[in-house]
Amino acid sequence: MHTTTLALVGAAGGAGTTRTAVELAAMGARGGQNVAVVDAAFTTQGLSEYATGRIGTDLTALITDETEVSLSAATYPLDGGGDERPEHRGGSPGRVDSPGRADAIPARAPFERVARAKTAEAARKLERRIGEAATAYDAVIVDAAPAGSNEAVAAVTAADRVETVRPATAHGRDALQRLRGRIADVGGTVDGSIAVRAGIGSGTETDGDAEIEDADTVLPAIDPAIAAAPTATTATGEYARAIADAYERAFDTSLGIEFEDPGLIDRLKPSN
Repeated sequence: MHTTTLALVGAAGGAGTTRTAVELAAMGARGGQNVAVVDAAFTTQGLSEYATGRIGTDLTALITDETEVSLSAATYPLDGGGDERPEHRGGSPGRVDSPGRADAIPARAPFERVARAKTAEAARKLERRIGEAATAYDAVIVDAAPAGSNEAVAAVTAADRVETVRPATAHGRDALQRLRGRIADVGGTVDGSIAVRAGIGSGTETDGDAEIEDADTVLPAIDPAIAAAPTATTATGEYARAIADAYERAFDTSLGIEFEDPGLIDRLKPSN
């Protein structure tokens, strides 16, 4: 089955789920696809940090107060994506065009609206909004927190495929096992796993073969700063290759992106 919607579920807080979703979308756009990232992590609202321009209407508004409004009202280009809509652009430096489009549908709302967006009724509307996105884009990536909230359950049940993102550590491996149980409890299955290596000096335990043996994709460590993302728009290193492989595997497609074989000097450089 060709996957249109992918739910990325963090196995633990700070696993890098949002960053991974953004990089996957940028890589899809680089390969000529139109990709949307839907924010189903209402508590952290991290996707809003990657959107270009001032955010007015957001996703929580569309599933609470503005249920009849088109999804496009809460759609903003990802910084580094290929769309140049002037009404949303914030004039971010270093913006690079891509053959496809990478958009964010973020959550950015006051606590009162976030609380209403986390109800079971709102979750059903979120499922419909994810379906709406799937009709407008080649691929939809849903950024979800660990499956313990109504919006996370909606993401898991609405998506064609579910993959987890976890640190490439023993703690991340254990968190993944707990998450598998949670997802099974709501009738879902984990179809793939992405392990993210931590950078030097991160304070996490050293990862090894035992910690990543169950991962379908292992992402090398990169600069975690939001300002550095997405790198997948133009990067050619090990990280970009891993992101491209993860996208093609998850969406059962070929992006047709050719990476030059790295030389010895390139292999010694940090990933980007």
